[in-house]
Amino acid sequence: MRSTLAYTSARILLFIVAAGIFYLIGARGLTLLVLALLVSGIVSLVALSRARDRMSSSLTAGLTGARSRITELSERLDEGTTAEDAEDADDVSDPAAAVDTGDVESMDGAEPVSSADRAAPGQ
Repeated sequence: MRSTLAYTSARILLFIVAAGIFYLIGARGLTLLVLALLVSGIVSLVALSRARDRMSSSLTAGLTGARSRITELSERLDEGTTAEDAEDADDVSDPAAAVDTGDVESMDGAEPVSSADRAAPGQ
């Protein structure tokens, strides 16, 4: 984070210096902004090469750490899913735990009503 802040601050400083120089020369408005952006960009390519490399390596190290945390979380989720699947398979093999939802008996217990016979109210 520190190297990113240093590089960004240096880029902004280069832009301000370039804009100041072009302002003193007489450039104004959009011309001033375009010239300052172009010159500060070119100068930063050369002058800030080392700072850019430090920032890049810092960001890469941070992303590598984030990727390892994501991989660890994914593995833990997979382990949990596997354990749940194993529990579900045990429940299905136990006939006492199985629930039959295909037919529902009427309230008075006279005859079963299949789920296909049930209709929405008003139909």
